[in-house]
Amino acid sequence: MSKKTTDKPLAQNKKASHDYFIEDTFEAGLVLTGTEIKSIRGGKTNLSDSFATIRNGEAFIHNMHVSPFEQGNRNNPDDPTRPRKLLLKRKQIDTLCGASKQQGYALVPLKIYIKNGFAKLLLGLGKGKKQFDKRETAKKKDAQRDIQRALREKQKVAR
Repeated sequence: MSKKTTDKPLAQNKKASHDYFIEDTFEAGLVLTGTEIKSIRGGKTNLSDSFATIRNGEAFIHNMHVSPFEQGNRNNPDDPTRPRKLLLKRKQIDTLCGASKQQGYALVPLKIYIKNGFAKLLLGLGKGKKQFDKRETAKKKDAQRDIQRALREKQKVAR
């Protein structure tokens, strides 16, 4: 039997691209306890206020809310926002540690998905945007949308 590979995001941090310039991404495994994987597969996860840190050579994600599984048992964790360990290679941790210590950089969780039966977290190295950067990004996005709309209209008229 082959394992299913789905890269469809179960939870996504949509504000990350609005608040940060994402320069690099890393795929990390999650250390979960009890029935948390069942809640994640059910899409009961929230990444909106979460962030990642590196302590003592280990990576952790904080404030990621995983709702308790309804049909759970005594193995359900008590705290839904507890810090969870991230599984990364030593070289990746060293890279993230050095980069995150620079001024203005943060480790931002982008999305959670299932890959080969395991929960994975896409972690981005982001540099914070200023208010004028956000306005500029919005202008570019609007201009691109107008160009696409004009191209679609032109194609409709040509037919």
